[in-house]
Amino acid sequence: MKKLEHKILQICNRNRDGSHATQANRKAILSLCVEHFGEAGYKTAEMTPQDLKGRHINALVKRWKDNGLSEATLKNRMACLRWLAEKIGNKGLVKSNDDLGIGRREYVTNRDKSINLAGVDKSQFSPHIALSVELQQAFGLRREEAMKFMPSYALGGHSPMSADKIMIKPSWSKGGRYREIPVTNQAQRDLLLKVQALAGSGSLIPNDRSYREHKNRFEYETRLAGIGQTHGLRHLYAQDRYHQLTGWQCPAVAGVRKLTDDEKAKDLEARQHISHELGHNRLSVTGIYLGSWGRQ
Repeated sequence: MKKLEHKILQICNRNRDGSHATQANRKAILSLCVEHFGEAGYKTAEMTPQDLKGRHINALVKRWKDNGLSEATLKNRMACLRWLAEKIGNKGLVKSNDDLGIGRREYVTNRDKSINLAGVDKSQFSPHIALSVELQQAFGLRREEAMKFMPSYALGGHSPMSADKIMIKPSWSKGGRYREIPVTNQAQRDLLLKVQALAGSGSLIPNDRSYREHKNRFEYETRLAGIGQTHGLRHLYAQDRYHQLTGWQCPAVAGVRKLTDDEKAKDLEARQHISHELGHNRLSVTGIYLGSWGRQ
């Protein structure tokens, strides 16, 4: 292992920000960066993270652009490099995406990107995965959260019939953020009873599998079922929750119309609730799921 990679991994191991999946992804991306530094002619066997300069970052960006990497991939890699820059006390090391010529992704399209399990044959799923995807639709969980879901923690000692919320453990979630999601209907309670019966004191990862092994199986089964990475289930939760909170459909479902002042206030309040329930800290992200009233 090159000195630069060794030093960077030491920093990663001392700073365990985010979920296990986030940490593993960050390590993989930063190790790849070191490999590409070496291929660009830099002496990674002798360098330390403190030796990194703007020219090193620029060389990576040029290489990745020349190789046709997507904007999304570029942004993910730059986020990891900015994380490293912050940990070594050199926040100015990595310029903004605009300065680096990395364009903005179009997040808000007012297209309905939801998927609904009502049209999916759930008998093709193994039991743990079947309940995980149902949790995604019923509570807007991310895939990792639904796989690692432990009813013994999430219900806080309450029964599914009396719990008014579920709790998402930081180690399950993106960015390591704890959050709570309300239990609002009988269908959610019935689902939680099934999860409790199957998982017991454990999670929805079978005892004979590691997280990585189960993730591979999860991806295989959901791909065969035609629901991809299942993110569309979170879209459906957000849209249903918006309708529940406001009384009308969001623009991604029903199209754009002019809101009254009272409706604008209710729209904002609903988006604040949904942003928290989905585990986002930026209100603007709700536009990805719900659409925007200002976008034609």
